[in-house]
Amino acid sequence: MGFSKPQEGQILVDGKDSWSSAAAIKRTVGYLPGELAFPAGMTGTQFIDFMAKERQITDMSKTNYLLDKFELDPSGPIKRMSLGTKRKLAVVTAFMHDPEILILDEPTSGLDPLMQERFIEFVLAEKKAGKTILLSSHIFSEVDATCDRIAIIKDGEVVSTIVADDLKQNKNKAFKIEFSDHETYERFVKNTVLDVSVKRPAQDQVKLHIQDENIHEFFTELSQYHLNFISEIKFTLEDYFMNFYDRNRSVEEGKEELVHGMY
Repeated sequence: MGFSKPQEGQILVDGKDSWSSAAAIKRTVGYLPGELAFPAGMTGTQFIDFMAKERQITDMSKTNYLLDKFELDPSGPIKRMSLGTKRKLAVVTAFMHDPEILILDEPTSGLDPLMQERFIEFVLAEKKAGKTILLSSHIFSEVDATCDRIAIIKDGEVVSTIVADDLKQNKNKAFKIEFSDHETYERFVKNTVLDVSVKRPAQDQVKLHIQDENIHEFFTELSQYHLNFISEIKFTLEDYFMNFYDRNRSVEEGKEELVHGMY
């Protein structure tokens, strides 16, 4: 956004340098900051009018659409608004000029669950319309619902990037199995050639990993045992993320485990 000059390297937004062309970039970008700061003494309506004049907006149809979608009455003083109302005001003013590029920092922070859903619907509609969206968030469901490509940052560096569909179509399945009694559990653990990653003898349970191509053999083997239940353990974005944020694991170890686990 051109608020800070890079110590090294260069950032280009739509081909423009983010420092030297900051003013031009701001006209084409919708920016929703993580921490909100509004001018003192204004009502929401006055702030919307101020931003419309700054951006030379004459058609207020997009603004009215956003006000209606997020059920925002902007008439009151901003200083008396709740955090959720301020966040909705920020959403309206960030996108009222119908920008081609959206930069969102923790966008649903302070919104109630209903408005979070509305916001995700809005982002998906903007995405379908061909907008470029860069979203930073620690809410995994939000990232999972909206993003095509995901990058994980640790200690100021991008440590991994992934295409979201690759994560959803993971060919390595994990299952939790509970056997009907301890004798059956012991017989399975002793005889199986499957990749058992966790053993819980007190509960007569195991956790194991199976590749898609071996799923038939997996169920054929299990048919020889009496089970209380079997359930698939979904590999989620949070699982992927935590591989890199395990305090006792280096970035390289995290990458190695993911390569083994996903592929």
